[in-house]
Amino acid sequence: MPAKDVYHDSVKQALINDGWTILKENYELEYGGDNLYPDFAAEKSIAATRDKERILVEVKSFIGRSFITDL
Repeated sequence: MPAKDVYHDSVKQALINDGWTILKENYELEYGGDNLYPDFAAEKSIAATRDKERILVEVKSFIGRSFITDL
């Protein structure tokens, strides 16, 4: 499991403040044979359609190198 980025908690709080519900932290995702761990899986209710919008969020500070350059 990757370490939390320096901005992890700030981004989480910003999502919550914007009305997103954090479903899971360190979500596991397989992409191109690699296991990736986006920081958050979140959803937000859409009142007009009574549906939900879902996102995966990866927090990066650009302090160090990453093997995922374009996803």
